Amino acid sequence: GGAPLKNLNELEWVKGEIFANIWTNETDLVARIDPKTGIVTGWIDLRGLLSPRERAQVDVLNGIAYDAATDRLFITGKLWPRVFEIRLIPAK
Repeated sequence: GGAPLKNLNELEWVKGEIFANIWTNETDLVARIDPKTGIVTGWIDLRGLLSPRERAQVDVLNGIAYDAATDRLFITGKLWPRVFEIRLIPAK
């Protein structure tokens, strides 16, 4: 939206893009950033990965890992009970 993002955390290089979570307890979103321009090109919405009960007992989403050899993307967070392998699909 033309304004800088604050509190970027856990940056990961994924297929020519930078993925970064926003460090707060209030969001489970990951920004997709064009490394040439620094512009956010999209968002990965990870709300709902944890149940409401699990979400109440954990801290921030802050783990992003990409395995280029097998093209797999992993997400987790502080005190999260699991590591999730996710696949990105276009928004409807």
